[in-house]
Amino acid sequence: MRVREDQKFRNLFWIINGKKQLATKSIAPGHRVYDEIVRQIKGEEYRIWNPYRSKLAAAIYKGLKNFPFRRGTKVLYLGIASGTTASHVSDVIEDDGIIFGVEIAHRVIRDLLGVAKVRRNIVPIMESARRPQSYSWIVSEVDVVYEDVAQPDQASILVKNADIFLRKGGVAMIAVKASSIDVTLPPKKVYRLVEKEVISTGRYKLLETVDLSPYDPKHAMMVFRKL
Repeated sequence: MRVREDQKFRNLFWIINGKKQLATKSIAPGHRVYDEIVRQIKGEEYRIWNPYRSKLAAAIYKGLKNFPFRRGTKVLYLGIASGTTASHVSDVIEDDGIIFGVEIAHRVIRDLLGVAKVRRNIVPIMESARRPQSYSWIVSEVDVVYEDVAQPDQASILVKNADIFLRKGGVAMIAVKASSIDVTLPPKKVYRLVEKEVISTGRYKLLETVDLSPYDPKHAMMVFRKL
């Protein structure tokens, strides 16, 4: 078994052991966040990043070209849930970065609080992502706004938050669930509607859209840059 860093994205790794699996180097060795597989290699702990459990991991497997997370990145994460994906982002940005994690569901934020106890770069915020003014006192300007809220108005929620918190030139990412927006339309048509809604503001440029099938059917990851 061996490990190598991704050729394009810093702090992402591939564990090669007959097959090739995406992984992050844990900043909290000995603490698992979900049922992820852990590998010990040369004194370091690597956490396998499952593309069936994380849309961001699925996007990487599907050839994502823009991965804006690196050591020291500041992130506003909308819909952080129990922290499955965020824990891997936490590994990538290391202790120099920070994740402001917004979640409205009581049940999952209890799990997130446990994650944040050992990952000090995650700041849980129990609030609706539709009310960014309510957490503007704690969230500073960020490099990335990442959204996974699966709501009919998810494009509007992204823009509302990115307008306030995202720095100029920063990246906004949205995991679109087509069926949450319109179950009557083909997913690709829904994706085009979301792209158009964000671009029509005149403040964001679409960098790419990645279809997440077969890892997450009827989902896409969209990446925008703030102008």
